[in-house]
Formats: sequence, structure tokens, C-alpha cells
Amino acid sequence: MSSPTLIKIAHIGGGSRYWARELLSELAQSAHLAGTVDLYDIDHAAALKNAAIAEKIFARPEARTSFKVRATPQLRDALRGADIVVLSIEPGPTTARYADLNIPARRGILQPVGDTTGPGGITRALRTVPVYEEFARQIMTHCPQAWVINYTNPMTLCTATLYAVAPRIKAFGCCHEVFHVQEKLAGLTAGWFGGKQPVRQEIQVDLSGVNHFTWITRARWRSHDLLPLLQRRITEPGCFHSRKTVARARKAAGRWFESDGLIGLDLLRRFGALGAAGDRHLAEFVPWYATDEASLHRWGVVLTPYRWRLKRAQAHDRTVSSYASQPLVPSIEEGVRLIEALAGCRPIDTNVNLPNRGQAPDLPLDHIVETNAQFRRDRVTPICSSPLPPGARALVRRVIDVQQLTLKAALARDADCAFQAVLADPLMHLSVDDAWRMFRQMLVCLKPQLPGWRLPSGP
Repeated sequence: MSSPTLIKIAHIGGGSRYWARELLSELAQSAHLAGTVDLYDIDHAAALKNAAIAEKIFARPEARTSFKVRATPQLRDALRGADIVVLSIEPGPTTARYADLNIPARRGILQPVGDTTGPGGITRALRTVPVYEEFARQIMTHCPQAWVINYTNPMTLCTATLYAVAPRIKAFGCCHEVFHVQEKLAGLTAGWFGGKQPVRQEIQVDLSGVNHFTWITRARWRSHDLLPLLQRRITEPGCFHSRKTVARARKAAGRWFESDGLIGLDLLRRFGALGAAGDRHLAEFVPWYATDEASLHRWGVVLTPYRWRLKRAQAHDRTVSSYASQPLVPSIEEGVRLIEALAGCRPIDTNVNLPNRGQAPDLPLDHIVETNAQFRRDRVTPICSSPLPPGARALVRRVIDVQQLTLKAALARDADCAFQAVLADPLMHLSVDDAWRMFRQMLVCLKPQLPGWRLPSGP
């Protein structure tokens, strides 16, 4: 076997409990790569802990390579000379999620996730975009040829900010929501055709939309067209029976992230394309699945409480020493596979978020869209998708309009423009005066995370 390709990876948000450790574990399982990982985080102690964890990960007997992992106190030092930049940050403290989630919820605007769309997704974007403006400037100063992988939500607007500040940046956004839908289709395929369940990568999908509101217009396994089979399945008695009892049990047990894919199937029934994200996300893009908590429960979805998010953020996680005995297992993430492809090790085709250069022919050019793309040596080539059915396209275009208003507002620090985005959002059902009071309260609550903003004071 040939020698591994040497690379430098800069992980911004390198103190994270999930993304950084998943990346390190996946790197340890790759025989194609070696080199250096620099972890940068505003919480330097967390980055130092992940660097110590990396020593345990790469010392595992099943590790197939070795990387030098270090925590760097300065962003510029992590970026200097990087071939790959990974962005996975939490924009502000977890307490900021109170404004995103609880203030709208008191007025009946329910958001199971609240990190992409709805009033909570908008305010999260307002505090994230300025951070990403600085990332873009620093990347173009210290490693302008690096490939930039974004994992932070709101995915669309974080990626859009990088291109707004640095049009020549080589950035894309990655999300695993489509993977879960492929896995469900793979499970159904085993039932339809017998035999062993195929791996999800064998389910070929044609998809389009924006992140967390992506739609599958065609799905195939080998020579079999799967959507007609799925459309027949959803006509079976009981397919859309209420999931209220299941949802209440989930809520009682704290199983916040479980759902049945029923909303994605209902979008197929109503609009002719399969919703290709988790139901918790899909419910937030349209006004009719989350009119109240009972409506969410009917579809098997439960709200993830702010108090649980806060408790999780404050909880102590596993010790460094525990990683010495933890086996390395593949995860669902594809980040390392994408790095291998960009390094010329082995190609991969997968879904990704990129500026629309025509790959989504019925959606606005230059907006960040999610479609398939080919990853090859130092190249990402979008694959042209099929047009969305008219009704689905109308829904996506409205979301894009709100995203574009939000980006404009965030770049200009313009509260009036941001309020236009809130009013235009599909979840907004309040009177204009009540909506303004809600939005002003959210901004005041988030004032420490909004430097440079002149917050509204009048009616």
C-alpha cells in the first residue's frame, strides 16, 4: 500500500464534545491520511482536553494511522498552512437558546430544533454570521487554498456568509440528515425485495432544496425505482394513524430526538417528493405540523426542551482515560471520506451544500442549495438535480427568500430587515405588534451576542 497523504487540518470549534472527537476517531481509522490536526476553540481548556483524548484515540491498537494533534490558543496559528479547515462551533453560550426557543414558544411558535428556520433559526443566524465573517477573512489570509467544511447550523447561512465575504473561498456544508432517510429506504428495500439490507450508500437519490428542507424526487436501488413503491406503501391502512401515544411516551422518557419519518412521508403524499430530513426539522419549515404541541405529537414529534439543552451543556462528559478502552467504530459522518477524496485517495459522490451554479435549476442562482456532488482530487463538482414538483418548489422558494433577508440583515446589523425576515417566515402567525414585541425581547436577551447592533427601542 502507498504511503499516506500528509495534510494539515485546522478544526475551529476543536473543543466540541461531538464533531472534533468524531473527526479524530474517523481519522484514526483511515490508512490514507496522516499529518497534523490543530484544534482551536475559544474555550482553550476544552481544546486541550480533546488533544489529550486524541492521544488515546491514536494509541488504540486498531488505529491505522497517526496524527500529531495539538490545541492552539490563536486562530491564526491553527489556520496557517492548513489544507483542510473544519468549522463546527456553538454560536454563543447555550443560554442563548432561551431566546431562540422559549420566547417564541410563549407565544405559540413551537420549534423542535430552532437552529435553522423560524424565529429561533433567524436569531441564531444573527449571532453566527458575524463570527463567520471573521472566519472567512482569516481563512483567506492564512490558508486561501484550503478546503473548508462547515458543520455549524444554520448550515445554509453559515456557508453563505463565507462566500459573501470571500467569493473565491473553497467551502461547502455537510449534513447527515439525508443519510438517515437513505437508511430508512434501505430498510424498506430489504422488505420489498428480500435478502440482506443494503448499506445506505447503495440507495441512489436525486435530491434538491435547502439544508434541513431537502426533497428526494427519485430513489433507486440497483435497477429498482423506489418512490413508486413508497407511494403505494403510504396508501396502506394505518400508515398515517396518529402517533400521539408514542410521542407522549417519548416525551416522558426524554427521547427527544426520535421520530417516525411520518412528516417526510406526508410531504410525499401532498407534494410528490419525499422530505429528506428528520421530522423535527421538516416540521419547522411549514405552518401546519406544529400549530400546537398536540399537533406535533400527532406526527410523533416532541419538543427538545431548553432546560434539557442547558443541563446537557453543563454536564460532565467522559474522562480522557476512558478513551483508552473505547474501540474505534465507523460513524455515520463522511468528513474524512470527503478529505480523502479531495486529497486524491478515493472518490465519493454524496449530498452537499454549495452555491447554486445551476445544479438546482429551478432555485435562485448563487443561493446555497443542497444537492449531490462529486468529490475528486482538489475538486467538488455539483450534480444537476431534477426540478422539484411545483408545490414543493413554492415552499422552498419562500424559505430561500427568508434566508436571503436574514443574511442581508445579519451582514448589515439591521434589526428592521431582520424583523422583515421574522414576519416572512412560514411559522409566523402573530399580529405584527405582538411579533415585534417578541422579536425585540429576543434581541434584548441576546444583546451580549450581538456586538455592533443598535437594538430597537420603539413600537
